[in-house]
Amino acid sequence: MNGVKCSKFTCLLLGGLLLLRGQDTAGVGAITGNVVGKAEAPAAAVRVCVLTTTRCVATDERGAFRLTEIRVGDYQLQIAAPQLQPFTSAPVSVRAGLEAQVQITLPALDAVQQSITVSESVFVAPEEIKTSSFLVEREEIFKSSVAQMDVSRYVQSLPGVGVGRSSMRNDLIVRGGSPLENLFVVDNIEIPNINTFANFASAGGLTSILDADIIRDVNFMTGGYPAPFINRTSSVLQIAAREGSRDAFSARLSMSILTGGMILEGPLGRNKKGSWVTSVKRSFLEVVKSAFDNSPPVIYTFNTKALYDLTPRDRIWLVNFSALDGIHLAPKLDPKSTDPQSVDVNYKGRRFATGLNWQHLFGAHGVGLFGVSHSEARVSQAVKDVGRYGLPVSETPLLYRENNHEGETTLKYDLTTDLPLLGKTQVGGSFKTFRIRYNTAQPLGVDNAFSEVRDINPFTLDRNFLAYQTGAYFQSTRNLTNRLNLTWGGRFDNYQVLNKNRFSPRVGLSYRLNDKLSLRASYGHYYQQPLFLLIESFPQNRRLTPIRANHIVAGLTYIFGPTVRMTVEAYQKDYRDYPVSLQFPSFSLASAGDTFDVTEILMPYTSAGRGRARGIEFFLEKKFRGRWFAQTNLSISSTRFSGLDGVRRPGTYDYPVVFNAVAGYKLTSKWDVSASFRAMSGRPYTPFNEALSTAQNREIYDLTRVNGLRAPAYFRPDFRFDRTFTVRNKPLLFWVGIQNVFDRRNVVGVRWNQNTNRSENFRQEGLFPLVGIDWKF
Repeated sequence: MNGVKCSKFTCLLLGGLLLLRGQDTAGVGAITGNVVGKAEAPAAAVRVCVLTTTRCVATDERGAFRLTEIRVGDYQLQIAAPQLQPFTSAPVSVRAGLEAQVQITLPALDAVQQSITVSESVFVAPEEIKTSSFLVEREEIFKSSVAQMDVSRYVQSLPGVGVGRSSMRNDLIVRGGSPLENLFVVDNIEIPNINTFANFASAGGLTSILDADIIRDVNFMTGGYPAPFINRTSSVLQIAAREGSRDAFSARLSMSILTGGMILEGPLGRNKKGSWVTSVKRSFLEVVKSAFDNSPPVIYTFNTKALYDLTPRDRIWLVNFSALDGIHLAPKLDPKSTDPQSVDVNYKGRRFATGLNWQHLFGAHGVGLFGVSHSEARVSQAVKDVGRYGLPVSETPLLYRENNHEGETTLKYDLTTDLPLLGKTQVGGSFKTFRIRYNTAQPLGVDNAFSEVRDINPFTLDRNFLAYQTGAYFQSTRNLTNRLNLTWGGRFDNYQVLNKNRFSPRVGLSYRLNDKLSLRASYGHYYQQPLFLLIESFPQNRRLTPIRANHIVAGLTYIFGPTVRMTVEAYQKDYRDYPVSLQFPSFSLASAGDTFDVTEILMPYTSAGRGRARGIEFFLEKKFRGRWFAQTNLSISSTRFSGLDGVRRPGTYDYPVVFNAVAGYKLTSKWDVSASFRAMSGRPYTPFNEALSTAQNREIYDLTRVNGLRAPAYFRPDFRFDRTFTVRNKPLLFWVGIQNVFDRRNVVGVRWNQNTNRSENFRQEGLFPLVGIDWKF
């Protein structure tokens, strides 16, 4: 690349291989498209420039052009065609990590009015992401009936994603994988968990920390993702937060039956070279206190982003996402209770992630991004089984306690450039430090449903330690022909706490049959370190190795128009080295992750598990341009995992058929409506050994039928209506939503009712109304 230089510090980072996990979040985007003339014939040799920048390019013989490494913002294009005066387009928006696709129509030479036409841009994933990528815009999250303004709940409606055992949780179950297998990246910061009420044995929770109103774009990758992303074996959820207003200070008030808060934003500096935006919210679940017995959850969330342009080539931004939460769950010992529980739980959590990024543009075809981030999570809880001992809470012995802390600090650098022969080239990585403090105990053991014996696996863990991860990646994307594009590369990762090194090759191909239809395929190895808490809880677990999954994905994409596309994909994920129980031969950690109960998975393990998930997905979407948006998908799949016994059984997250439909329509300038529908095959579950369970009045599985039964089919429709008013010349949005309109309490398995000493169906929540306002002033 012409004119690219690096400081000693940058070169040292790139050359020293103390680098790992750079995500493809360089904070820049691209504008691609075609220029056509009379009768939509391709217009070659047309010069297209981005005003206020040095980015210019000429169209090829197909009229195609590509402008890369453009800083996020709105830009006008200047078009200079032979025999025509230069023209300036309407603004085109550029978004981080995405490509804005436009079509430019030139006027005829003899036209009375000489003006160009630029189609409204539609955003697509960058060319190195070949398969399994889904873009979600703010409006779809903010106004969709399925989302409840929670990014994870909207993502649950995308192809290949199932829901967990509780509809109160927002776990992502992607292509049969555990919720533990998902990576979250927000504005170039890796966040271990973006949810409230998150423990160290899950990647889901109650609701997202992120305010939907400060999200700009979401890119969700469900398989075959490229080398810049740190290893996770199922998916990557990549989120870009929007910039605050550079024009003037503004405020936005939002209130609903669940939460209330305010967003403040405005320009930064007298010359408005930057901006800031802050969101503060608090839950108001006290209004539905009866649903949570003695104490409803209390949640505070804080989101902040500040951005400043130091020079035309240098930009910095600071982001912070924080949450405080707590709850007291009291026992429900009434035999008539519809939601019985014998335990008393006191929980408090705190988590935050902060990151500072510096972006530098190298000439016209390169960008470097240096980031430093720090995240922390603290969980304190005490669990007592009041029903078992029949004593007052104050006298009941502790079943489980924890006062745990996990912190991680990351230095990372990513460089994207164009090189001869290699095309678009990405290199980089980071160095990560973990600071772990565990003070936790299971002093009396636990009544594990796999064991006929009570009170197994007692332990006490009081340990502070440091751990590290280092690595590096390389990736190249280039056109082999006018129709064939290749992405190839790989990454090296060192897992210091496990004393293991892993190399992960990645390759992807796309072949354009014509302007509308393309074939796509990808292959890669993916690794993931087991949870620190799992590794440290028992001595045997320190011999675990990284989980491995090989992804093979192939499919086609058909573009009906600028805002409508269809995809069909087939995939296969082959797992190996999954942690499986040394005590219970049929149990694999692949069946865990969608619960608040940490004690369910703390046991001795070995890395002997295997599994396979395969399926086919059909997806059709219409983006929100004009009056409506919609997407629908159908997934047909099979998931099988084995424990130490080597027997392949249906995985806990095996949903053979999943169907989703989501739509929103603007009836008038003041009325909007949205609806969603989800239908799935029933979830596999293990029935109880009725004789043993009755004798001990607790859950004891029938180990001859592990995941041998299946719950009834699941379905749930949701609706939402929006009405916009004008108050003091400012828009006020009033909305009403109904979750689970038919009040169907979907069965997801069975549980043991200790109040009645018998099994019963475990049902999700029924109909739930939502009401809220959003006022910008």
